[in-house]
Amino acid sequence: MTRLQLLCGLGLCLSNPAMAWEQVLIDPDKPVQNWRITSQALGIKAEQPFSVSLRTLHGGRQEGASLIEIDNGAMRITVVPTRGMNVLEAVAGDVRLGWDSPVDEVVNPAFIELNGRGGLGWLEGFNELVTRCGFEWVGHPGEDNGELLTLHGRAANIPASRVVLEIDEKPPYAIRLRGELKEKAFKKVDFSIMTELSTEPGRSGFSLHDTLTNQGDYAKEYQALYHTNFGTPLLEQGARFVAPVKQVSPFNAKAAKELGDWQTYRGPTPDYDETVYNVVPYADAQGETLAMLHNRDAELGVTVGFDTRELPVFSLWKNTDTHKQGYVTGLEPGTSFSYNRSYQRPLGLVPKIEPGEQKHFHVRYELLANKAAVADARKRIEAIQASRQSEVRQEPLVDLDKN
Repeated sequence: MTRLQLLCGLGLCLSNPAMAWEQVLIDPDKPVQNWRITSQALGIKAEQPFSVSLRTLHGGRQEGASLIEIDNGAMRITVVPTRGMNVLEAVAGDVRLGWDSPVDEVVNPAFIELNGRGGLGWLEGFNELVTRCGFEWVGHPGEDNGELLTLHGRAANIPASRVVLEIDEKPPYAIRLRGELKEKAFKKVDFSIMTELSTEPGRSGFSLHDTLTNQGDYAKEYQALYHTNFGTPLLEQGARFVAPVKQVSPFNAKAAKELGDWQTYRGPTPDYDETVYNVVPYADAQGETLAMLHNRDAELGVTVGFDTRELPVFSLWKNTDTHKQGYVTGLEPGTSFSYNRSYQRPLGLVPKIEPGEQKHFHVRYELLANKAAVADARKRIEAIQASRQSEVRQEPLVDLDKN
C-alpha cells in the first residue's frame, strides 16, 4: 500500500502535497464520529510523536458536546468546538493550565439560557482555560440602546459550523485547528469568525489567531476579549502578575480599596468574591506586549502575548474566593474592558468594522516551567517597559454608582 493510499484509507485528504495534510472533523454534512490520527500513521518522524483525537460526550448537560485533543508530545491541549472553539485546558507533565470551576461538565450551549439570571446565564457553562468573549459585545450585563446585553456576548456558546485539522508535512510539523463561528441575527449582525489554534510538536504552548469578518452591508460595532483563566498550581498566596503597565485603574470602588496590592494574590479567601483592574499595557516598536502570571516562588508561570494594535487593553480579574467557589484569576487581553458596552463608548473602546472588513486577533500562551524561564520572561517585560512610568489612577474609569 502506498503512503497516499494509506492516507485515503484513514479518510485524510492530501489537498496540497507541498504544504499539509487536511482533515474535516466537523461539518453539517458529516456524521458525528470518534476519530484519532497519530504522527506515526502519517509517516511523520518528528522528534516528539503527536496525535489528534475527536470524541463526543454523553450524559447530563454535556450531552452532544465534542472535544478535540491535540497532544503535541509536550502539552495536551483540549478544544471544545461546541463551545466557541474555547480551550478547556492545557496539560504539560504534571502542570495543568486551567482551573476548577463549580461547573464540572462541558456544558452544551443548547442547555444554557444566556438571558437567565438577569443576563448572567453565561456563567452556567464557564469553566475553560480560554473563553472567547464577543464579538458583537463584551462586558457586564445590562441595557444598551434599549437592548439587554448578556454577560460577555455569545461567542463562547456558538458551536463551530465547520472544523478542519491541518498538519504540515515538513518540520516543524505545525498543527493547526480551524473552526468557523457564525454570529448572525436578522437586521442586527452578520459576523463570521474564523478561529485558529496552532502548536508544534514539543512546544509547551499554543497560539490563537481569530479573524472577524463583517459579512453585512453596514458598519457594525464589535468587541473582543480573551478571558484566560488560571487556578492552582500557578495561583496561590503570594503569586504575582507582571506586565509593562502604562496605566492601571480599579474597575469599581471595591477594587480601589486594594489598589496597592493589585499585582499580588491572596490564598483562597471566604467571601472575597472578586476584584478587577483595568490595564493599558505598553508595547514594543511592533505593537507586541507580554503579560505573566507566576507562582509565589517564581519557579512556575505562564505568559500571555498579544498585539496591542488589535487588543489595546487588558483586564486582570482576581477571583480569590474559596476553592469550591472557584479560585481563579483571569488574564484578559481585549478591545475593551469588562464594563457594559454602553459605558465603554465614551472611553473609545467600542470599535466598528466596515462591510467586508476583517479584524485579526493574535494571542500566544507559553508555559514557564522553571525559574530561568520566569526570569527570562520578566526581563522581556522589563525591556518593553523600558523605564517608562506607570500611571496609577485611584478612581474607576466609570462611576458605576451613578450609572
